[in-house]
Amino acid sequence: MLRMSRLSFTPTQTTKNKKTMALKIKPLGDRILVEPIEEQEVKKGGIIIPDSAKEKPQESKVVALGTGKTDDDGKKVPFEVKKGDKVLVSKYGGTEIKLDGKEYKILNSDDILAIIN
Repeated sequence: MLRMSRLSFTPTQTTKNKKTMALKIKPLGDRILVEPIEEQEVKKGGIIIPDSAKEKPQESKVVALGTGKTDDDGKKVPFEVKKGDKVLVSKYGGTEIKLDGKEYKILNSDDILAIIN
């Protein structure tokens, strides 16, 4: 179980004197931290779909990468994605976590299906 007390955010300064929060979480091994990209709500014919009936988003943005997978010879295998990439992930893969009011997922690299250009 992930203990929320170990995760912390540190304020950082931006160029326009606005304070932002820097994410201080590092996935381990071949895991990748992604932020789901919510689809824009489209109302057809005045019907509002409740949040519980919406499908889970499959598009995500890569936020952080782990240390990488180790092959049989002990060498590190580089990731095929990089921080900031927009990716297509398996619908029910990974572990959902909530940090500072935002939802994230920690996935194995195998749960990433494609890079979206």
